[in-house]
Amino acid sequence: MNSVASHATGHRSTAAPRANPTRLPLASADLCASLAMAALFAVLALTVRNDGVSYMLSLIMVWAIFALGYDLAFGTAGILSFGHAAYFGLGAYGATWAMLRFNLPFSVGMVCALLMGALAGTVVAWIGRRVTGLYFSLLTLMLAELVSIVMLTRLRDLSGGVDGIPGVPRPSFGGIDFFANGAFVWVVFGLFLATVLGVHVLRRSPLGQALQGLRQNAVRLEQLGLNVGRLRLVAMALSGAVSGLAGALLASLMMYISPQLLHWKMSGDVLIMTLLGGSGTLLGPILGVAFFEVVKEGLAAYTDHWYGLLGVIFIAGTIFMPKGLAGLVLRRWRRA
Repeated sequence: MNSVASHATGHRSTAAPRANPTRLPLASADLCASLAMAALFAVLALTVRNDGVSYMLSLIMVWAIFALGYDLAFGTAGILSFGHAAYFGLGAYGATWAMLRFNLPFSVGMVCALLMGALAGTVVAWIGRRVTGLYFSLLTLMLAELVSIVMLTRLRDLSGGVDGIPGVPRPSFGGIDFFANGAFVWVVFGLFLATVLGVHVLRRSPLGQALQGLRQNAVRLEQLGLNVGRLRLVAMALSGAVSGLAGALLASLMMYISPQLLHWKMSGDVLIMTLLGGSGTLLGPILGVAFFEVVKEGLAAYTDHWYGLLGVIFIAGTIFMPKGLAGLVLRRWRRA
């Protein structure tokens, strides 16, 4: 059989390289490094008893959830979206309406955010079922901007318009004051950790393998009898659900929501964060968000043009670190 394969490929048969028994598999290294980041966040939350630090940690973890959700579509399924702000913002509004208008508990509000984001992702995937590549990416941007404009104008009674809606609730149970950032950070941490583990399990599952096959070779999947259109729809629904959860958490963290959460800049930021960190990994979106937020805070203290400087850093990163920060970290981690 080896000789037949050699003639078919036109190459001599060569022995497979011997695996290094001490080298940690990439998926395991990725999970371990991501859990190490989660442990770092927990240690900081425990040891640095500062309201501002707790808020910053919560903000990083919320955006990390958003980036992990975005990367389910981009890094896992190979779907480039410019409109994830729609799922982010609609998830936030879904939770806010549930908690403020219907007086439902925080946990139900988070479920509503997941469902709202999943529904929005499904609708966008269905509308764009006949287009792929850049055309689909531009379609996501157009639809997201349409949603943003409608929420800001036609539905301003529901969205709060330019004034937004203050008083977005935080959870209340066990007599704990979750209006203190030092307590709310643990709610965010729990959902962040659940997202990391959930995305890891999903990527290792048969569905996750099929979604990765969608990124690598959609034609091959069709030849194997898989419904590529349905897989795209599932990928966008899952990505939208996680993004919606992140939006709801941000609204509760800020205790305020406005149509600004639906702005295209949100989509651009999460794309930059994911690329900076390294798409297709667990660690990449987390590192990208942490780097983006910390550098942004540092630059904003010195100049009003911090976004332009971040753009320069992003361009340099894509040139010198094509696999992102996670590529560097995981390569060293596996060698250790």
